[in-house]
This record gives sequence, structure tokens and C-alpha cells, in this order.
Amino acid sequence: MTDPAPPAAGTAMRARTPIPARLWLMLAAMVVAQAATTVVTAAPAFLIPHLLENEQMTLTAAGLLAGAPNLGLVLSLVAWGAATDRFGERRVILVGLALAVVAVAASMLVHGFVPLGIALVASGAVSACTNSASGRLITGWFPAERRGFAMGIRQTCQPLGMAIAALGVPPLAAFGGISAAFALGGALCALSLVGCWIIVRDPERAPSRVARRDDPASAKTVSAGNPYRESSALMRIHAVSMLLVVPQFALSTFGLVWFTVGLGWSALAAGALVAASQFAGAACRILVGAWSDRAMSRLGPLRIVAIAGIAALLLAAAFGWAEWSLPAAAAYLVASCVSVADNGLAFTSVAELAGPGWAGRALGIQNTGQFVAAAAVGPAVGALIGALGTPAALAILALAPAVAVPLVPRPEAERGLRG
Repeated sequence: MTDPAPPAAGTAMRARTPIPARLWLMLAAMVVAQAATTVVTAAPAFLIPHLLENEQMTLTAAGLLAGAPNLGLVLSLVAWGAATDRFGERRVILVGLALAVVAVAASMLVHGFVPLGIALVASGAVSACTNSASGRLITGWFPAERRGFAMGIRQTCQPLGMAIAALGVPPLAAFGGISAAFALGGALCALSLVGCWIIVRDPERAPSRVARRDDPASAKTVSAGNPYRESSALMRIHAVSMLLVVPQFALSTFGLVWFTVGLGWSALAAGALVAASQFAGAACRILVGAWSDRAMSRLGPLRIVAIAGIAALLLAAAFGWAEWSLPAAAAYLVASCVSVADNGLAFTSVAELAGPGWAGRALGIQNTGQFVAAAAVGPAVGALIGALGTPAALAILALAPAVAVPLVPRPEAERGLRG
């Protein structure tokens, strides 16, 4: 079966192009692959109670192990993106998933804090293979007028992977120990490896060329040069994403504490609210992606989402100050949805503006910046809540999207660059 040709570079978002079933299968394969690697990196965090009770670790030691995979991610994202630009998406995904299976197996076999920590850093480093490659694959195959919707679906992989880890890791650890808990992510990566080997194919991208003097229209609309030297748009989007990821991680990290300790909810009720916010956020990513397709712009909706983030955080803070429990829960749900809605927009915009020759590296830089910003959320926001309380912290966090709004590039920056 011949693979369908990807959209030609420079295709504008006009009529809605019918999408062959094979492309939806590739999108599904990318969601499964990214969710599987998310399970690998998230598993140690859900092992903390087991490590404290059964392995006699201190909270500090358990926390270091929980953060080890994220360290590996941050160190390797740009390198995987560069490898994707050079060798193609399929090869990077297959090699990376195979290495992830090996790294997970190593983490199941080693003993002791230091060897386990090294194995988990390695697991995170190889799990980063899917981040840039899956995004580059989607922008390569899907036409521009359906790309936002497709990327929104792809962005559901993180909450899906987190949900699988939350449901699977603790009972597996109780039944079979650390090795059984890690085996979940390894098994999912192995299954995903087989699926990607069968389904995933690289897009056929025409090489860029220089316009002839007698025919300027013959030039490709996407430059093959370094896009960071040609415009500040990519750096501005990276900065916007780093700012907007702060309320996202603050809400997901401290939501449970706010409603149990601050507002007197039961742990079950507060946990259900936080879980609902994750699934609602996943749906919001898809809806906003489809909106960007219809608007024929990623940056316009991104600016509106950032403005909505300011209002949602201030509303949640106001209800928190008033101690109106149910309105605060509704505002928290809305704020959580808005705080994740920008992810797919920024990710798609970065890939489109960077062009096929630089998309992998640009997406790697995008993810690296977000992970670095997210790493600072825990201690910084925790200290803020400890000093001023959750409502005041939420009000102060509204400064992040407020600063992000003027940094969003004008929609003119993306015209003619979405091939």
C-alpha cells in the first residue's frame, strides 16, 4: 500500500482535506507511544508511598528518584529533536522505544539508590524520543487545516499516561514490588514499538530550493535556514510557553492540598476533582486545536487563551478568599482547562514556523524550556502558598499569563509558513 502524500509546502488552510485512515492510525500510534513513555517517566512519582513504607527511604531520597526521569528528559530533548531532523521520525521513534524497553528492564534489575537513580535518568532520557518525533510526524502528514485538531489529540497523551500510571503503578508495587511497577511502562513501550514498526512511515518532504530569478514564486515558502536567526517569533513562543506552564503545574500539583487542607474536602472528593480536571483539560486541548484550524491561526487563539488564563486564575483566587467551596471548585476546573489549552497551539506553531528542516530541534527546545519552568514550580509555588495561602498564590500566578500576552507574536508571523 502506497503511503498518502503529505500536503505540499505552503498549502494554505482552505477547504477541509479528507484524511486517509492510515494517517489517523499513525496519530493513534503516536498517542499510544507518547502515553507509554509518559508512564515510564511518571512511575517513580507514584512509587513514593511504596518507597517510604517498604524500602525505608526518606522523603528526600524518594523525591530525588521521582525527579530522575525528568532530569533525563531535559538533558536529551534537543538531541532527540536534532536526530529526528537528521534521520527521520520513524527511525528515531523505533530506536528510542527499543532503548526505553532496555532502560526499563535495567531499572527492574538494579538495586540500591544510586544504581536505580542512574537507570531512571537513562529511562527518562530515552523516553524523550517521542516528544519531538511525534509532533514532527503529525505536522508532516496532516494538512494545515486539520493539523491543530490532530495535534490537540496528540497532546492528550500526557494526561492519559498519567492516569494509567496513577491507576496501575501503586497496585502493581503492592503486589510485586518496584520491578512489577516499572514493568508496566516497559510493556507498554514494547507494544508501542511493534505498533509503530507496522504503522508509522516518514512523510515525504520535498527538498527546499532557491527561487529562480525569472520566477520568484518558485521558491519554497519555508526557509531551510536557521529560523532563530530569521525571526524572534520562535523564541517568543518558547518564552510564552514557559510562562503558561507555571499555572498549569501549580494547579495540578497543589489542587489536592488546596481542597483538602484549605477548604476541608475529603481526599476522595478532592482527588476526583483533580482527576476530572485532567480529563477536561485533555478535551480542551482537542477543542482549541480544532478552533485554531477554523481560525486559520495558532497565535491568535494562543493570545486569547493567555488572556483567559488571567481571568480564570483571578476568579479562582476570589472564590478561595471568600471560602465558597463549590464556586472555587468550578473556577479551579475552568482554570485547569485553560492552563493546558495553550500546549497544542504552541507546539503546532513551533513546528510550522521552524519548518521541516528545524522542527525536531525547535520542538526539543520548546519541551526543554517547559520542563525547566515546571521543575521550578514545586518549590517556588509551595513556598508562596506557605507564606501567603493558596488564594493569594493563585492571584500572583495570574502575572505569568499577563506577562505572556504581549510576548505572543502577531498572527502575521505565521502567514505563508504552514506547509
